[in-house]
Amino acid sequence: DTMDTFVDSSWYFARFTEPHAAAPTVPAIADRWLPVDQYIGGIEHAILHLLYSRFFARAMHKTGHLGIDEPFKGLFTQGMVVHETYRDQNGDWVLPADVTLEGMGDTRQARLTATGAPVVIGSIEKMSKSKKNVVDPDEIVRTYGADTARWFMLSDSPPERDVQWTEAGIEGASRFQQRIWKLVQETLQIAELPASGDTAPAEIEATRKLVHRAVKAVGDNIEALRFNSAVAQIYELSNGLGKFAATLETAPTANGVAVLRDGVTRLVQLIAPMMPHLAESCWAALGGSGMVADAGWPEIDPALLVDSAVTVAVQVNGKRRAEITLPKGAAGPEVERQVLSLDAIASMLDGKPPRKIIIVPDRIVNVVI
Repeated sequence: DTMDTFVDSSWYFARFTEPHAAAPTVPAIADRWLPVDQYIGGIEHAILHLLYSRFFARAMHKTGHLGIDEPFKGLFTQGMVVHETYRDQNGDWVLPADVTLEGMGDTRQARLTATGAPVVIGSIEKMSKSKKNVVDPDEIVRTYGADTARWFMLSDSPPERDVQWTEAGIEGASRFQQRIWKLVQETLQIAELPASGDTAPAEIEATRKLVHRAVKAVGDNIEALRFNSAVAQIYELSNGLGKFAATLETAPTANGVAVLRDGVTRLVQLIAPMMPHLAESCWAALGGSGMVADAGWPEIDPALLVDSAVTVAVQVNGKRRAEITLPKGAAGPEVERQVLSLDAIASMLDGKPPRKIIIVPDRIVNVVI
């Protein structure tokens, strides 16, 4: 038990670089692979496995098996999965699967599903077999699917914090899956409608910006292990595409359908790392070539990440009175002309010229009267 739990687990990463070698390591190969770029583990790893691995790396360096002193470049400590605890009238722990919950807030109650006997709702703690506050993953997969379980855990909270497993949370994740599938089907149906005219350029640009900025944000958040933030961006993108699709249902246009289809295709690529089964089904429905897992990350148009217009606050004697949308980097004379044409400002000037106009480019205009 000691050899397996503490010794072997302290240098397995070095052995993995050449698992079939007769010697413990092939130093040239190990040094090319190591150190590990990102180590992810629970809090207990910071003082046990991580510490022992560092000891072993130092020792293996001195014995000539490794050319490195430190085995890992970065450590990310993940949170635990927690759940409510339940006890029956005898004080024995009860599985969540055997409990029926009723009511909300202060009126919330629990009872044994089989007998109807009351159950005491206890504290929220790390899932453990001893307290029986565990959820059977096989049951979750059978009921909702693996994608739903994965999506809920990624979306609930930052990965360094604990995740509280709730039935409401898993049901919400399931509903979002259905919404994605529905959006794909709506897109295909809209593409079959007879199209006429063109969608306004401003609406097209706004939708394309939404899509490309989501791709950039989701990619950056995944790289930084901010999975819940990536999920939030995907929610925002799906909502925006849903609204855009609704406008095309009554007035389909060729350019609008093209932008919608492109956006939904990119959305499917964004969910693929988190909901691979759903993503592959959506990809196939959209007529994608091969598998979405092999399609690569969607490319970004840098021009769509930059705002061409800005909203500027307009003050009169230092107090905010209005706001105006201007071209980014607009010249002073044009800014003054548009600000003075605002009804709120013109009424305060009452036909008199301002004493001074102070412009902070792309941020604030202060009219002194």
